[in-house]
Amino acid sequence: MAWYVARRVATGVATFIAVTAISFALIFVPGALTIAREVLGNPTYITPQAIQAEAQSLGLLRPLPVQYADWLRGLFTGNLGRSLQNGQSVNSILAIHVPVTLSLVIVSLLLTVALSLLLGLGAAMRGGLIDRALQLLSVGTLAIPSYWLALILATVFGVTLRLVPATGYIPITVSFGGWLSSIILPSIAIAVANVAAVGQQLRGAMLDVLRQDYIRTLRSRGISRRAVVLRHALRNAAAPGLTVLSLQVIYTLGGTVIMERIFALPGVGTVAVNSGAQGDVPVVLGVVTFMTVVVVAVNIMVDIINGWLSPKARIR
Repeated sequence: MAWYVARRVATGVATFIAVTAISFALIFVPGALTIAREVLGNPTYITPQAIQAEAQSLGLLRPLPVQYADWLRGLFTGNLGRSLQNGQSVNSILAIHVPVTLSLVIVSLLLTVALSLLLGLGAAMRGGLIDRALQLLSVGTLAIPSYWLALILATVFGVTLRLVPATGYIPITVSFGGWLSSIILPSIAIAVANVAAVGQQLRGAMLDVLRQDYIRTLRSRGISRRAVVLRHALRNAAAPGLTVLSLQVIYTLGGTVIMERIFALPGVGTVAVNSGAQGDVPVVLGVVTFMTVVVVAVNIMVDIINGWLSPKARIR
């Protein structure tokens, strides 16, 4: 198991380096002078010499491998650089905005896991109304975009009923209740599609496991159905659901950008859009780093859990 974990961590580190290197190269596709022009502002009153001097002072004219190596060195020493627009530390910018996005990701994933287990297991074991509800949810998520659902939730529960705030964010350090009320609607909007995907996968895997001979053998020995499902069947059926859940993390991170716009949340998605439009390379790279770390860390954890649940997974 230790060797399996080490291989997964090494793969995650290699993935992180590859993603950040490719992102670094893509950010510089417009060219160093274009980035310097965006940093300076209105190009009408700026001479080419001033743009060239700005690019030189920012270090944008150095070879890309050298710039990436310097950035990577700063990353591993805890220094992501400073914003090209206002000189503020990227670390401090992320410290303000990352908790907002992490709140959305964590709460939406908790809702996804809880509801997927409830609907997936219920649909596989009992069928009937629960199964039909899961099927309806799966079809509904294909027909209803998450941003449209978010607008409906904000209008009904935030504007009409005024049960929770329609927009804005309250830090958890200020008020736990206020924090939860400010992120619950976007979290639900993100989780609905995730529940449909993970729940369906768990339902199918559970049905396959429940048909296996060893399940019938355990039942013939007088072991209760509940004990068989929770102690044996769920362990073998969880792996496909966990794999789909790890893929949904990517969807969730992408969905937070839209949700932050709709609910006026100051998360990293908003920062990425604004910084990208302004050519603020260090901030954009900081956001890419955060999102890559989240995705890689979740995939490593899922692989480790799968390896613990199923020894066969460790031979891959």
